[in-house]
Amino acid sequence: MRTRSVTSGLGIAANGGGSLTFVVPAADGRELAVEEWGEPAGHPVFLLHGTPGSRLGPIPRPMVLYQLGIRLISFDRPGYGRSDRRIGRAVGDIAADVRRIADFLELPEFGVLGRSGGGPHALACAALLPGRARRVAALVALAPAQAEGLDWFEGMAPSNTREYLAVRRQGELVSARLRSVADRIRANPAQHVANLYAELTGSDRRVVGDGGMRRMLLETFQEAFRTSADGWIDDLLAFCAPWGFDLGDIVVPTMLWHGANDTFSPAGHSRWLADRIPNSTVVVQPGSAHFGAFNVLPDMLTWLAHPVEAPWP
Repeated sequence: MRTRSVTSGLGIAANGGGSLTFVVPAADGRELAVEEWGEPAGHPVFLLHGTPGSRLGPIPRPMVLYQLGIRLISFDRPGYGRSDRRIGRAVGDIAADVRRIADFLELPEFGVLGRSGGGPHALACAALLPGRARRVAALVALAPAQAEGLDWFEGMAPSNTREYLAVRRQGELVSARLRSVADRIRANPAQHVANLYAELTGSDRRVVGDGGMRRMLLETFQEAFRTSADGWIDDLLAFCAPWGFDLGDIVVPTMLWHGANDTFSPAGHSRWLADRIPNSTVVVQPGSAHFGAFNVLPDMLTWLAHPVEAPWP
């Protein structure tokens, strides 16, 4: 457990799991809840959580982070957990929040890793923070809803298809249903994780069946909906609207990883992104699916922190 001296009256708490929690003010006065793990003097990497999710992970075990020499920084996107909402936010708006946290921590450069719903936000950092985000990885990411030449729903599970279609057609009218779902998850996150597990098959079931993974998912869902469903609602609205940046503007090395059997965000999305992002590498892993992204986190963190070739042939 470690501590950090903080000025400006910002709250801070050292947690029993070896992480550090603190609050950073955004440029517009919102509060951003931030969590740190790993080696304090290590290579800084921002981890952008999934949808829904929170700063609590899932993450690799702290010992793994120390062994890799990684200083892992995560934060609740606006509206999730302890971070204040930003109504009407676009995907690209996340770059200003990442810059603000990096400035607070005095980090001139850093890597960025986004998983699932964090993937598009990681790409926003690649496009809008080229002098700060030195390398970026997007795991099981979605493509823009306006992606030309992509059958956006091909290979997607019916439940996800219905959810995204409802957001596209009804927008804010979907909010009441999502708030009801969030209320149930907040009241009984363990049941939500059990329901999620029941819907999975194959490799995803093996990943989520791990006891440690279940505990992390339970904690992150509970924290995500600590006060409301605002972050979840705003994420879905942002994914279905213009993202606020051009993929062609990304010049930093970018890794795209996808499990071939993913039905939450099909692998075709990463292939489409790779065709439009200069200096990108795409890996579609056979036999893996959506939650397989957790298994490759150590390799991805290594790639982000060290100037080596991609960890896969």
